[in-house]
Amino acid sequence: MIFKVTEYFKYTRIRQDRIEIKDEWILKVITQPVKVVKQTDGRYKKWAYIDEVDKYLRVILLEDDETVHNAFFDRRFKEN
Repeated sequence: MIFKVTEYFKYTRIRQDRIEIKDEWILKVITQPVKVVKQTDGRYKKWAYIDEVDKYLRVILLEDDETVHNAFFDRRFKEN
């Protein structure tokens, strides 16, 4: 892996609906997000469009803005 992750991320990464998510897609969201929201708990939500699958990927980062806690395709996200 090319970025820091939580144990929770390692656990959820093997779910059937998330196993196809590539590391390079997660890195794209971290480095080139189309939207960033800081949550009230200090974590960050970031989104980017992934051309290969025609979907938006949401990545949740811890307060350090670099450790991946969660990553999943967000069907409801609409870019403004």
